[in-house]
Amino acid sequence: MITSPNITELSESENSFAPHRGKQMDEITKEHQEKASRQLVMVGSLCMVTLLFAVFSMGTGSSETLDIKTTMKIMFGIQTPSELQSDIIWGLRLPRVLMAIIAGTALATAGALMQGCLGNPLVSPLTLGVASGAALGAAIAIILGFSVFPDVAIVANAFAFSLLVVAIIIQLGSMRSVSAESYILVGIAITFISGAIVSTLTYFATDAQLSQLTHWSFGSLSRPTLEDTIWIGAIVLCLMPTGLVFAWDLNAMSLGGDDFAISTGVDPQRTRRNILILSALLTSVVISFTGLIGFVGLAAPHMSRLIIGNDYRKLIPCSAVSGSLLMLFADTAGRTLFAPVVIPVGIMLSIIGGPIFMYLLLRHRGGVM
Repeated sequence: MITSPNITELSESENSFAPHRGKQMDEITKEHQEKASRQLVMVGSLCMVTLLFAVFSMGTGSSETLDIKTTMKIMFGIQTPSELQSDIIWGLRLPRVLMAIIAGTALATAGALMQGCLGNPLVSPLTLGVASGAALGAAIAIILGFSVFPDVAIVANAFAFSLLVVAIIIQLGSMRSVSAESYILVGIAITFISGAIVSTLTYFATDAQLSQLTHWSFGSLSRPTLEDTIWIGAIVLCLMPTGLVFAWDLNAMSLGGDDFAISTGVDPQRTRRNILILSALLTSVVISFTGLIGFVGLAAPHMSRLIIGNDYRKLIPCSAVSGSLLMLFADTAGRTLFAPVVIPVGIMLSIIGGPIFMYLLLRHRGGVM
């Protein structure tokens, strides 16, 4: 009878096998399967919580006639709504809830991809130049009144300039060297340059222009209409599978760096370039409509690592769900805590998400940081 080999006999010197020394291969396989099952249950539970919170968010607001029960009856056609109720549900709450899920998914996925390809846990979509490019485009549209598409000047400029800045970062980073640090350093430099231009334009802006630019920079989910939200969701849905394709490459790069990745057939330079382009698209298509929303792209991947580990095959989907839940929670809190005053989601994410993020990191001191 042939038994599974003992790992201790195979390699006593390999530190990567230290937790499994003295165990049979079938035991390790069983442990791995049980761990994968637990992780799948965790992700499924997060999806269920997100769905339930979306239902709660739909039935929560300043309107006294639209509680959760009434909202669900109207949405499923059981109760006939008044004109005001219909406008609130279909014109205000539904686009906002859908946009929170879509934006959280896109920004968190972009954050996980960027942190993986650059090997830096402090990288997020907005710290690498996407935010500065979008802000520059919005400032040019608002203060100078310049845009190729005047009907959607702010959205078009924010989208175009954010992609332009990322293209410059990729090009300059490639010219300097092929390392991850090159992209980060060039991104920081471009961010400062863009910020200086925005500050100069702001100095010469009128009070109305300054107010509009400031409000845009806060980040809000109230701007996109239901039609805008559907289009954004379709684009994000098309881009998400591409992110999962890079999961194996990111695992190879995170395990042993560029040299190990090359030995497994991965091209680190090409992978970084493609991931940065994909992340820029995911981020730009969201923040061009909502304004600057930055915290979720940094925090959601870290929170997901504490739940699911560093396997990008599972980390990317978990980050997407965590980002959606975090965005929903922050937006719902912003709409209800000080009703009828609505606090922009970008502000609420920093107020609520920051302490939660710090608590999780301090609770798991041996974690990702």
